[in-house]
Amino acid sequence: MLIENQEDGAVKATLLVLPDCQGLGNTETEAIEKLSQSLQTRLRTAKIATLEIEPPKVENPWMKFAGMFKDDPQFDEMLEYIEADRRELDAKMEEHYRQLDAENETK
Repeated sequence: MLIENQEDGAVKATLLVLPDCQGLGNTETEAIEKLSQSLQTRLRTAKIATLEIEPPKVENPWMKFAGMFKDDPQFDEMLEYIEADRRELDAKMEEHYRQLDAENETK
C-alpha cells in the first residue's frame, strides 16, 4: 500500500494493485483501517482468481542448428580441438592469476 500525507493534514492509504481501493483518515493507522474495511467490503462481492496464460509457441532460433553435425566424420576431432584450446586458455589464465596473487603478496 501507498501512504500519502494530504495537504489538508489527512492521510490517504491506497492499495497499489487496486488504486481505486483507498482509505482516508486523520492518522496513518486510521487510513490503513479504512483501507482494510474498504477492501473487505469489496471482497464480499468479488472473487480473486488466477489467470494462467500460455506463453506463445515460439521456436527457439537455435533449433535449426541442432544436430547439424551429427553425421560429420570430423565432429569428434573438432570437439577435441576445442577442448585442447580451452585447456590451454585455462592454463594461461591460471598462470596470470598466480602472477597477480604474487604481486599482491609483495605489496
